[in-house]
Amino acid sequence: MILSILAVIFTFGIVIFIHEFGHFIVCKLVGVFVEEFSFGFGKPLFSKNINGTLYAVRAVPLGGYVKPKGEDINEHKGDSDEYFSKKWYQRIFIVLAGPFMNYFLSFIIFFGVIYFVGKPVPSQTTLIGDVATNYPAYNAGLREGDRIISINSKKVSSWKEMTEQIYPNIEKEISIDYERDSKIYSVKLKTAKDSAMGRGIIGIAPKTDYEKIGILKSANYSLYQLWYWTNMTITTLASNIIKMEKPDVAGPIGIITIVSKAAHSDLADFLFLVGLISIAVGFFNLLPLPLLDGGHFVMYLFEGILRKKITPKVMRYVQSTGIAILVSILIFATYNDVMRIYNAKKEKANAEQKLQK
Repeated sequence: MILSILAVIFTFGIVIFIHEFGHFIVCKLVGVFVEEFSFGFGKPLFSKNINGTLYAVRAVPLGGYVKPKGEDINEHKGDSDEYFSKKWYQRIFIVLAGPFMNYFLSFIIFFGVIYFVGKPVPSQTTLIGDVATNYPAYNAGLREGDRIISINSKKVSSWKEMTEQIYPNIEKEISIDYERDSKIYSVKLKTAKDSAMGRGIIGIAPKTDYEKIGILKSANYSLYQLWYWTNMTITTLASNIIKMEKPDVAGPIGIITIVSKAAHSDLADFLFLVGLISIAVGFFNLLPLPLLDGGHFVMYLFEGILRKKITPKVMRYVQSTGIAILVSILIFATYNDVMRIYNAKKEKANAEQKLQK
């Protein structure tokens, strides 16, 4: 329990803190005075004023925030060191610095794991390395460490042979024989559809092996990871929109559950997850939605193109719209998390009943 709590604090703390640190650094570079830079939220546990900037560590260590001078357009007085006194392109640099730092953090984490531990390589055996919660395999009772023996009565000896039996069966019932603790079990389950790839899946991943590679290859593969996960996110979202399908979005509850589980695995796996979450935070903030960094980027870009300053009226409209959108996303994601947990428990109970029979 304590390990899970510490893992959640570390993950949210470093990912959000590094994001805000990016805003802080660029504010300093372009001459925007920063009134406060805090780690955490709530009551200050420690604070120190340095050259007019309050640096604080607060009671709730789940992130942080930066308060540039004159960030609220209604408080803008026209001083040269205020946020809205800067050119539109300087403000763009400030807002993009947060997501950039998230991607930079992910690169550093990926590089460290890949260089010191090794490049993750999927095992070719049929040993299950991970089972996704609320997917057919998990709901049917399959768990990490189980070894798949056959699918639809056809023996499988490699991961490739196994996927050849699963991928073509989209939303169809299949039978699986697997080994656990030297005992053989059989289960029937209905595959889910991977909308992005157009194939059947059951929510399992192979055991991961690690292959040692040099510095340059580690850096290159780390950059590839940034591109791969970003591209996959864009492709999946685009597919959901085109096909008008509900996106499988994880909210705070879902992320906390995943982090808690990863905390009890290998350190390399946990750090890799932190890198993935940092990419997700960076990418989400780049979306052109009001209040997000991407939304501010679009506003400032139009300001530069139209050569018209943003007015307090426009900001009020943007902020109210942004709050409504973000609250809706939070509610939707939280609902998904709750239903995912509920369905997983329900399916797990059904699977246990089948095994007992």
